Amino acid sequence: MPTRAGSSGCASRCPIRAMLDPMQARLTRLWQRRGVQMATAIGLGVALALGQAPYGLCPLALAGLTGLTFLISRADGPGQAARLAWAGGAGHFALALSWIVEPFLVDIRTHGWMAPFALAGMAGGLALFWMAAGAFAGWAGRGPRGRALAFALALAAVELARGYVLTGFPWALAGHIWIGTAPVQLAALTGQYGLTLVTALAVALPFALPHGPGRMLGAGLGAALLGGVALWGAARLDTPLPPRPEAPQIRLVQPNAAQHLKWRRDMVPVFWERLIGYTAAPGVPVPDLIVWPETSVPYLLNHADGALATIALAADGPPVMLGIQRRDGPRTHNSLAVIGAGGRVTQLYDKHHLVPFGEYIPLGHILGRFGIKGLAANDVYGYAPGPGPRVLNLGPHLGQALPLICYEAVFPQDLRTDTRPGWLVQITNDAWFGTRSGPYQHLALAQLRAVETGLPMVRAANTGVSAVIDPMGRITHSLPLHTEGALTAPLPPALSATPYARTGDWPIAALLLAALAGFVARRARK
Repeated sequence: MPTRAGSSGCASRCPIRAMLDPMQARLTRLWQRRGVQMATAIGLGVALALGQAPYGLCPLALAGLTGLTFLISRADGPGQAARLAWAGGAGHFALALSWIVEPFLVDIRTHGWMAPFALAGMAGGLALFWMAAGAFAGWAGRGPRGRALAFALALAAVELARGYVLTGFPWALAGHIWIGTAPVQLAALTGQYGLTLVTALAVALPFALPHGPGRMLGAGLGAALLGGVALWGAARLDTPLPPRPEAPQIRLVQPNAAQHLKWRRDMVPVFWERLIGYTAAPGVPVPDLIVWPETSVPYLLNHADGALATIALAADGPPVMLGIQRRDGPRTHNSLAVIGAGGRVTQLYDKHHLVPFGEYIPLGHILGRFGIKGLAANDVYGYAPGPGPRVLNLGPHLGQALPLICYEAVFPQDLRTDTRPGWLVQITNDAWFGTRSGPYQHLALAQLRAVETGLPMVRAANTGVSAVIDPMGRITHSLPLHTEGALTAPLPPALSATPYARTGDWPIAALLLAALAGFVARRARK
C-alpha cells in the first residue's frame, strides 16, 4: 500500500508535524467554545485601554485593536461578530473607565453599593455601540476582508454617535491613545473622530487585502498611514508659535480639597484660607487674572457678598474667575463668575452640559421620591442647565475666553460658538475622579481640545492637574495631582482657526455615512 507507506514515512520523518497536528486540533476545538472567544476579545479590549492615559502604551493598544479586528473579520456571521465586538468593548471600557467607581466611594455608606453596578453598567452599556459595529461588519462585510474594513468604518461611526446620543459620552475613544504624541496633531484637521477612523483603518488594512503578498502590503500601508500622520504631526510641532509680547499672566489656584472633606464643616475654613492665601500671595510676575476651580466658593452666589469682597481684597487688583453655585428661583446652577473690584460680579456663565446622574437626575422629580439624587449637586434633583456656550469678554489685555466647567471639555461640539475666542478656560473639580486614571484622562481631553481648536487652554482643578496648555496640546506649566499650591504662567498665543474648528464633525460624519452606505448597497446587490 504505497499511500499508507508514504503517510507512515512522512509521519516518521516529520515528528514535529505529527506532534503539532493534534495540538492544532485541540486548539481549534478550544477556540470553538464561546467562552474562550469572549475572554480573548475582552483581553484584547483591555490591551486597547492600556493606550489611554495615564498608561500610554500605544503599541499594546494597537495590538489589541488589531487582534479584535482580526477576530471580527473571521467571525461566522453577524451574531458572532456582534458578541466579539461587545466583549472587546466591555473589556476596553471596564479598564479605561474604572475611575467611574470613585464618586460612589466618597460617601461609601450611602452610595458605595452602587459602584460595581455603575462600572458594569457603564462598560456593558457603552460596549453596545461596539456591538452594533460588529453586527454591521458581520452583516455587510463580504468575507474576512470585507468584514475587517466594514468594522473599521463602523467602529469610527459608532464612536462618533457615542459623542451625541443621550447627551453623549465621547470618553476613551480609540483615537485618544495618541494624545501627547505627534499623531494627535491630525485632530487639528479631522477632530477626534477622524483620528479614531485613521487608527481603525490602519489596523484593518492587513486583513482587508488578499492573503500572502496582499497581507504584507496591507500591513505596510497601515504602517505608512500611521507613520505619515506621525511625521506630519512632528513637523507641525516643530513650527514655532506666533510671538506674543506682553502675554497675560494667569495664576491658577489649586486648594487640594479632597471630596470627602470638601463640604465638612470643620474643613470648609481650611480650604477657604488656602484659596485666599494663594490669591493674595505676592509674586513676580503679577497676575492679570486669578482662576479658582469649580465650586470652590463654599457659599451660594446669592448670599456671598462678604466672601466676594474678601476675594477681591485678597486679589488686590486683578479679577478672579471662580466656580460657585447659585440659585435662580427654584433652579440651582453650577456657575463660573468673574469677580472684579469690591467683589462685584462682572461676568457670569452657567454650566449647560450636565453630567447625567452626577449633576442631574433624569426624571428626577420621580426618582427623588426614592432618595436618588445627583452626586455632585447639593439639590435633590441636581443642577439646572444654563442656556449654552458663552464667550466672555475680559477686556483688551485678556481678550475673549470660552469658559468650560468640568465635563464640558469632553465635548468638542460645546466649543463651537459664533464668536471665536482667543483662549479656553476650564474650571473643574477632579476630586470626584479619585487618584487613578480619571484625572489624567480628563487632562488629556483638555489637551485634545486645544489641538482641535488651535487655542491655548488654562485649567484650574481642585485637586489637580491644574495646567497651562498651548494650542498644540503641549503642557507648558502644571501642578501635580493631589498637591496644594498656585502657579503663575503666561497665556500661550492662539493659532488661526484650524480646519476642524471651522467645519466640526460634519466632514467625517458624511464620509462615514457614504462609506457605510456603500457597504449596504453592495449587500443589497448580493
